[in-house]
Amino acid sequence: MTKALILDADGMIVHGERFSNRLAREYGISTEVTGPFFRNEFQLCVVGKLDLKKELRKYLKQWGWKDGVDAFLDCWFSEKHTAIDKRFKTTIQALRAKGVKIYLATNNEKYRTDNLVEKRGLSNWFDGVFSSAYVSSKKPDAAFFQYILEKTGMKKEAVVFWDDDVENTEGAAAFGFRTELYQNFEQFKEKAESY
Repeated sequence: MTKALILDADGMIVHGERFSNRLAREYGISTEVTGPFFRNEFQLCVVGKLDLKKELRKYLKQWGWKDGVDAFLDCWFSEKHTAIDKRFKTTIQALRAKGVKIYLATNNEKYRTDNLVEKRGLSNWFDGVFSSAYVSSKKPDAAFFQYILEKTGMKKEAVVFWDDDVENTEGAAAFGFRTELYQNFEQFKEKAESY
């Protein structure tokens, strides 16, 4: 019996162009220039080992960004470029009303996590939010999934894990969760009605 769903953020509930591609297209800051940051320091920000604002301050000047780190993050997290699929809200509310616990699980650094959860209101949709920045590990690492179990007291067999990334669903399945590879909202809604 399904007692809980764990849902992915980016690529499922949250949609937008990869920010490095937007920087290249809109500001002429090429992915060759930003690539080393996103491959290295940013990955440590995603698991909470480095602070994104501090790390960006080392790069923005050489990238030609003149407006400061807060303006950079405002551009990155902009509602104009990061859409939340509000169709999920009704389905999530219906499942929660039936007693199914719904959790968000995301690989995100802390400032973007806080923007999505607090400023954009996703905290109201879920019974809990698990971000790699606060868990100190990320999907598909077993430690990430173990942290969720310990914090929620759930049993593996009662959980269905949803993600649009095959590597993440495979990691969750190896950990012992039932999994679904997210394709589109209609597929999710149809499956949700069976829980």
